[in-house]
Formats: sequence, C-alpha cells, structure tokens
Amino acid sequence: MPRDDVDDRRRPRRVYSVGAEPDARFSLANERTYLAWIRTSLALMAAGVALDVFDVGGNTTPARVASVLLIGCSAVLPLHAWWSWGRVESSLRRNRPLPSPRVGAPLAVVLAASAALVIWSVLS
Repeated sequence: MPRDDVDDRRRPRRVYSVGAEPDARFSLANERTYLAWIRTSLALMAAGVALDVFDVGGNTTPARVASVLLIGCSAVLPLHAWWSWGRVESSLRRNRPLPSPRVGAPLAVVLAASAALVIWSVLS
C-alpha cells in the first residue's frame, strides 16, 4: 500500500513505499554492502578475463570453463546484490528481522570449482 508522504522520485517504489524511514546509518550500511558486492563482481570479471587473456593454463577446456564460470558469476552477482539490498531495506523499513544472506554458498562453490579447473589446466 503506497504511502502519501513518500517522494515519488525515490526508486524502487516497492522498497520506499512501505514502512517507516529507518536510521540512516543502517540504510547506509546496507548500501555499502551492496557496493561491496558490486566490487566483488568486478573482481570476478577481471579474474575471468585475465585467465583468458593471459592464457593461464594454456588454451585448455578447463581454463576456458573457469573463465566462463567467473565471468558468468560476475554477471549474476550484481542482480543478486540489487535484490538483496531491496530485501534488507524493506526489512529495515518494516522493523523486521533481517533476511539471511543467500549468496555465500553458491559463490563459494563457483570459486572452488574455478580454482580446481585452473589448477587442473595448469598441471596438465
């Protein structure tokens, strides 16, 4: 249900149209977390491109798959970061418990698989 006192320029409306304005420190911390995920995404993209450009492990299939995994993860991570930011901000505005993070385990699996593929390609 939209609130009358909400500035129409604030986006996304699904987040800002509910609840009360939280303490700015918490909203800013949530934003910093979002930006940290964006930086992580950029680092994953750089690592994937570097694997390919610098021929780490040669031009082998495992090295290519590792590169594609890292770049693919870097494409999905900002979308997850945006979605997670909205979930946390909505929880803050409604004075509800914060949702649990959901990206840790999948990201760990992608990184472990990429590392194993790079090791395999370097050693073969």
